Amino acid sequence: MKSDTTYIHACTLNDTEWKMIAETGGTLSLAGYVEMMMGHGLPPIQKALDAGIRPSLSVDVETSVPGDFFTQMRTILALQRNAIWERQLAGEQNLPALLKTRDVLEFATVEGARACGLESKIGTLTPGKQADIIMLRTDRLNVLPVNNATGAVVTSMDAGNVDTVLIAGKVMKRNGRMVAVDMNRVSRLAYEARDRVMTRSGYQRSPL
Repeated sequence: MKSDTTYIHACTLNDTEWKMIAETGGTLSLAGYVEMMMGHGLPPIQKALDAGIRPSLSVDVETSVPGDFFTQMRTILALQRNAIWERQLAGEQNLPALLKTRDVLEFATVEGARACGLESKIGTLTPGKQADIIMLRTDRLNVLPVNNATGAVVTSMDAGNVDTVLIAGKVMKRNGRMVAVDMNRVSRLAYEARDRVMTRSGYQRSPL
């Protein structure tokens, strides 16, 4: 167990194991949506926070759950808040703080960079770091009117709000469309791959 180890899911860890991760400087990656969908267990958001560990976010199994980070952020925010509300309704006092949208946005960005050992290059918009930038549209109906930037991103936006993406300063998406990517070819290859797998396996696909 070392500081360059990232623990995935961690839904069934006990208190001793959480203490060991914290003491060795390990990082955590939660895939809250798939953890519930596939029966891994309840995402251990508060257990991590109580141990002094700020998690990063991941997706896992994009063939069965959404692959966007807006879903991941909303899932974690709602789960942690619901757990705290339940404890309050049960009469518990001196409860942990509710997560803020800024916290969850950091889980999706800088904490992900830290888990990958890349926080010196990416994760924040800082002079000297690699220019990885996602520009989001605020003129869509799903966020009008924007009153709080992080709140709009975490609670209301989706992939349709992503207008421009730069990786290391190179434009990869502009005006909502991938740059220099033949989407018709991508779609055709995806359908052909699916059909090959289903034919070889003998799986009968439902028309619905």
